[in-house]
Amino acid sequence: MVKKMKKFSFLIYHNDYDLFLQDLRELGLIHVAQQKSSAEYNDELEQYLSQLKKLQEAKKTLQKTLSNDKEEMPQNVADMDLGYQIPEKIEAVQERIATINQQLQVSSKELELLQPWGNFDTQTIKNLEQAGYNIEFFSIQKSSYNPEWETLYNAFLIQEGTRYNFITITKQDNVAEEIGLEAVSLPDVSYHDLSNLISSIKEKHAKEEESLKALSADIPSIDAAISDVESKITLKNVVLNTNKVADDKVMVMQGWAPEENESKIVSYLQAKDAYYEVSEPTPEDDVPIKLKNNKFFKLFEPITKLYMLPKYNELDLTPYFAPFFMLFFGLSLGDIGYGLFLFVGATAAKVFMKSSLSDSFKSILSLVQVLGVSAFVTGFLTGGFFGVQLYELDIPIAQKLGDRLYFNNDMMFSLALILGVVQVIFGMILKMYNRIIQFGFVHGISTLGWIVLLVSAVLFPAILPMGGTVHLIILGLSAIAIFFVNSPGKNIFVNFGLGFWDSYNMATGLLGDILSYVRLFALGLSGGILANVFTQLAVGMSPDNAIAGPIVTILIFVIGHGINIFMNTLGAIVHPLRLTFVEFFKNSEFTGGGTKYQPFT
Repeated sequence: MVKKMKKFSFLIYHNDYDLFLQDLRELGLIHVAQQKSSAEYNDELEQYLSQLKKLQEAKKTLQKTLSNDKEEMPQNVADMDLGYQIPEKIEAVQERIATINQQLQVSSKELELLQPWGNFDTQTIKNLEQAGYNIEFFSIQKSSYNPEWETLYNAFLIQEGTRYNFITITKQDNVAEEIGLEAVSLPDVSYHDLSNLISSIKEKHAKEEESLKALSADIPSIDAAISDVESKITLKNVVLNTNKVADDKVMVMQGWAPEENESKIVSYLQAKDAYYEVSEPTPEDDVPIKLKNNKFFKLFEPITKLYMLPKYNELDLTPYFAPFFMLFFGLSLGDIGYGLFLFVGATAAKVFMKSSLSDSFKSILSLVQVLGVSAFVTGFLTGGFFGVQLYELDIPIAQKLGDRLYFNNDMMFSLALILGVVQVIFGMILKMYNRIIQFGFVHGISTLGWIVLLVSAVLFPAILPMGGTVHLIILGLSAIAIFFVNSPGKNIFVNFGLGFWDSYNMATGLLGDILSYVRLFALGLSGGILANVFTQLAVGMSPDNAIAGPIVTILIFVIGHGINIFMNTLGAIVHPLRLTFVEFFKNSEFTGGGTKYQPFT
């Protein structure tokens, strides 16, 4: 659910403004309302944002350097002033590395060019040229080489292969023109000297990389600088969202806080002699959103936030989709062993890594535990345990469980469709309730008509015979609600037209929405088949050797099921998300677009 909010309006004398902001930040409970006029950034704010971006990029660069190094780098004590200087230091190192890389690239190409000619002294070439000789270097296809050049132009073969590399030593200036070839231009350095130069460049590169790595010890200093800049940005945003009146002598500001904190805030403001007013939100207000759910449903709040937060006067769907999402995940994964693996893995991580885990990551692991339990329980419907069919084993308890719990493919297919019908109709019930709490009872009547129509046609045909008197009366009442109470306040013809359009959308979209739930059956089936294949491969491909046999079996089993668990778990998250965000949210008429509650701290 969404927490109730209170609007706080403040009037502050301009001389007391800075002190008041300090007090407000110390309180840490007021979300400062955004003013439309504050959308324009001033130079100071742009400077802060640019500074924050540089610091964040610097941190990413250093973290990447650490991730490429297996050795742990001890961290220095945080120094905020040093943190501000690190981006410039990184930029200087990166510029030197870029220059070195360019030199290395050029030198490597020159070395590659010299390699076929071997190591020769360039000074000897110069001495021959001073004596009046012209030395030309040529490289051609083997078939194009003319042995007569050895006599005519004093040609010497340097390397033979698919290509012939040779030189000519003459006193002629037009050898290349006479033999119809283009001479190769070589660097004015020997292969040996160039190799040494490349080695020295690589040493410089390694030193610069080490200097970049050394800077990663100051990541805590960057974090301190980032926190300082973020604090400045927050403060500047608050200032920009403050209106000035009475010749800039009085500052007017609005903020929001949870209703449960009202008494605490009022007591604090009274102690500071601040002028304020507390009021209820109006429909026009952009009220910030803070979700309030119990410990279980709170695990699913990140899924809601992944889509978007509800509006203030809108229903929070988190506790309503959570049970469905948990069930859908279990059906999509569809294996007792895989569910047990996720639960045990998440539990082990929470126990053995307790001190190093953040609260948000612990919450994710708790969600994995819940989803693992769901997969474990729903796995008994098909009886798969790492691809092994438990209900086919000659074990009495397994066979008894199979007789009571086993669902074949037809039953699983039907179950997926039934769950689709249930969630879609449940979504429509929430849609009706959402309209009632936002606009009044009359706005939910048309949706109620659809719900009654679908329930009478789909869920209770045996109790309520199709075409009977009672059923016809229900159809008539539903039609009145759908076609004539579709948009309260508008004339009858507009209502009828909108009702007809709504009927068209319902007829074309409802079937597609329900069929989308077949993916739950398909994912579980495909995952079970792959699990069975990997288990059979692990057993069937094991060599008849007392030592190698078990090793091969374990390797195939672990690698195969590891891949399958990863792929199936990914699918078991993505597809229930899709069913939640598209089918359920659409039929619930969830609009969202709420702003997250972020108190000024």
